[in-house]
Amino acid sequence: MFFRNLTLFRFPSSLDLSDLEPQLAECALTPVGPLELSSRGFVAPMGQHHGSLLHLCDGARWLTVGGEDKLLPGAVVNDLLQKKLAAIEQKEGRKPGGRTRKRLKDELITELLPRAFVRPVRTDALLDATLGVIAVDTSSRKSAESVVSEVRRALGSFPALPLNAEVAPRAILTGWLAGDALPDGLTLGDECELRDPADSGAVVKIQRMELSGEEISKHLEAGKQCTRLALVLDDHISFVLGEDLIVRKFKLLDGAVDQMESTEHDDIVAELQARFALMTGEFKRLFAVLERAFKLSKAD
Repeated sequence: MFFRNLTLFRFPSSLDLSDLEPQLAECALTPVGPLELSSRGFVAPMGQHHGSLLHLCDGARWLTVGGEDKLLPGAVVNDLLQKKLAAIEQKEGRKPGGRTRKRLKDELITELLPRAFVRPVRTDALLDATLGVIAVDTSSRKSAESVVSEVRRALGSFPALPLNAEVAPRAILTGWLAGDALPDGLTLGDECELRDPADSGAVVKIQRMELSGEEISKHLEAGKQCTRLALVLDDHISFVLGEDLIVRKFKLLDGAVDQMESTEHDDIVAELQARFALMTGEFKRLFAVLERAFKLSKAD
């Protein structure tokens, strides 16, 4: 279990989370109903055989929003709808109006929902009360906000907001790519995205290339700015940081993973606990670097 993306929100570190687990239990996932399209709620992060809805490690809590989505392809609904409309037109000699179309479509969905396949989904989150940060394992802001909304539903109030940088992230990323000193421990990776400042300007995506080469310099001299940049922290973490401050392609490298593999684990739960402990420690170090570099505002 390692997160692959980190969409970050800040909340007041003074927030009382002592009763979080029973509050999550009140909002546990229930099976999607026969006439429902989807259902959301909290599930056990380590699987149904380890029933706790929360795992605590060094001030960080691992929680998971699970869900069930009905698979009802629009093409299937539209095909059946067209057949019904054609039958009405043939019988009555007129094309059904908009209200009739909507009513028939709603009736079809109601008829098909109980027979639709159900797809399970899950999204993990790391909630660090000490830092006042929640990191959601997704690169989609919308998906991350839905997880935050579930936490808010459980707590009654959860004033979490997207990260707010006091300096423009694009300017910092461009400076690092242009040769400005990087924070201690950070080195450039092998990919970046460059954009012309104009709204409809050129976009250049570079992968698996040395980022200090002449080609990059020419793009920067032409006025392009860096909007995504691959970075490595202490040979332990590689990631791609965007100007939206979403961490993508988050990966623990051998330097970090070797620490965990040197310890034997008797069962899957113990291994998951060890993985989360490792990821928690590396995340804390990464966030400390980002907080200083981008002067991230606190939510207190």
